[in-house]
Amino acid sequence: MSLPATKTSLEKAQLLPDLAIEVRGLTKTYRKSKHATAKDALKGIDLAIPRGSIYGLLGPNGAGKSTLINILAGLVIKSGGEARVWNHDVVQQPRQARSAIGVVPQELNLDAFFSARELLEQQAGLYGVPKKERITDKLLETVDLTDVADAHARTLSGGMRRRLMVAKAMVHSPPVLVLDEPTAGVDVELRHALWASVRMLNKAGTTILLTTHYLEEAEALCGHIAIINNGQLVANDSKKNLLRRVDNKQITVTIDKDLNELPANLKPQGWQLLGTRRLALSYKPSENTIGQMLLAIQVNKFTIVDLSTRDTDLEDIFLQLTQAS
Repeated sequence: MSLPATKTSLEKAQLLPDLAIEVRGLTKTYRKSKHATAKDALKGIDLAIPRGSIYGLLGPNGAGKSTLINILAGLVIKSGGEARVWNHDVVQQPRQARSAIGVVPQELNLDAFFSARELLEQQAGLYGVPKKERITDKLLETVDLTDVADAHARTLSGGMRRRLMVAKAMVHSPPVLVLDEPTAGVDVELRHALWASVRMLNKAGTTILLTTHYLEEAEALCGHIAIINNGQLVANDSKKNLLRRVDNKQITVTIDKDLNELPANLKPQGWQLLGTRRLALSYKPSENTIGQMLLAIQVNKFTIVDLSTRDTDLEDIFLQLTQAS
């Protein structure tokens, strides 16, 4: 008797979708009442999130991030367009789409009188995961909570509760994980610990969609970033390409003499006097070299005793794009 046919690893890989999340022309309009003015929360969003990526979704409060996430999670009904999770349409294939996504909300909604292990077991039961297929111990290890697995949730620190929320969203082994402001209110040390957990999950194959107000967080974790404002995408590119979009650099120099006012030849270039010995300038590297900028200072017979530069960061891009729109 022949053995049943099995798929090779290559065949299994070929069955995986190239896109973990795909959104086309997605719209959402809220109507409060018959007489209230309709509000367009999403205005034709197009988004394609590759499998295996850590993808950042940024935007100010009220931009439409939560609406987009809730549509993907099946909690909000879209007004138009298409939304697919792991190649499953969120409307036509709701059960498959929901089983493919785990969402970690910003709010900490944990039952204080259950242990970490009990909470994960309970959540797995709600998803219909058979006991022999549950990965509770593995998840506790992944988020570094093995030592407090049997401690009540109320006794855990804020950082531990955040990590437990991540584990809770992963009990059904979804290939896509959405983190909505995962480190809000967490101190820097615990934030970095959570980053390590996120990287570990991603390394194991989980696609991560991250919303955050901490631009440092997006810059540290995400390879690709979309910025949404007023329900529209104002940027959607790799982090590297986004940082290249703003042609701006800042230079600060310290000189060897006290100044009461800025020399006349430095004013047209935009130099500013900070204190009595520090000069600062923002300039475009595509139009001027740092040598040209420093030559203007040396003409005044000043000796430069210290110099520092700062390149464009994600905060500059975010502010420029959201203010412009």
